[in-house]
Amino acid sequence: MRISARSFFPEPARRRLWLALFAGLAVVPPLLGLGYALAYSLGLVGALAHGFTGEHWAKLLRTSDVTRALAFSLAVAAVTVLLATTLALCLSLALRRTLGRGLGATALFVPLALPGVVAALIGFQFLGGAGVLGRFAWNLGWIASPQDFPALIFDRHGLGIVIAHAALAVPLLMLLFARLHANERIDEFSALARTLGANRLAVLRRVTLPLLLRRAAPSLSLLFAGVFGAYEIPLLLGAQRPEMVSILARRKFALFDLHQRPEAFLVAVIYATIVLTLVFLAFRKQLPAHVT
Repeated sequence: MRISARSFFPEPARRRLWLALFAGLAVVPPLLGLGYALAYSLGLVGALAHGFTGEHWAKLLRTSDVTRALAFSLAVAAVTVLLATTLALCLSLALRRTLGRGLGATALFVPLALPGVVAALIGFQFLGGAGVLGRFAWNLGWIASPQDFPALIFDRHGLGIVIAHAALAVPLLMLLFARLHANERIDEFSALARTLGANRLAVLRRVTLPLLLRRAAPSLSLLFAGVFGAYEIPLLLGAQRPEMVSILARRKFALFDLHQRPEAFLVAVIYATIVLTLVFLAFRKQLPAHVT
């Protein structure tokens, strides 16, 4: 008599087993890290642990460093997602018939393999005052010297950070929108709308864009979270003030003054709370009913 593993582990048991394994590898470690950071910021663990205290929270929230870093990071992430989404939508709709084949489709995968450090170095070479764009504008006679090119890096508005992250995100979003355009049968819905009397602009505004953006919302939320907590590109292309939230946390953690370290963990807790809330809101419709 042949005995298989399926007889010992029926389908519901296997599903629960894989779910428990996934939770143990992907969910439990971040939650443990978040719990340790919270305990450290409250004085329960670490080199300065002397019992529960809210002193670090009160001290950090009284200063403007955290609020400024959070506001700046949120603004940079929002502008990056808006710019990348707009460019990717325009390009994917204009090139969708040729986007899925040929060398152009393969080239879209190249930026996905670039680490943040490499992207920042490329951005420095192109966006700097004496970079490629500055020299190109000087050769065309638009500026008197390459140094007259507008400052796109190390500026207080984070333009270099936005441009570098958008350049990495646009190819990925183009592939996403092209795939969604085919899977959501948008051409068929558009043709149906035109037979009902809708013009091209109405089809774009009422059919194409709502379907694409609604289905892409979870991916756009993850992109927002990634830019919000980015480190390499803001470190190499951003100004010292204001600074992104990841730079603030790293600076406070690496200082010789150990009294700054609980504040670094506090910043990490605030960042993690914002990101987890954003991810939950983006994916709540895909969770089981008993979870939401």
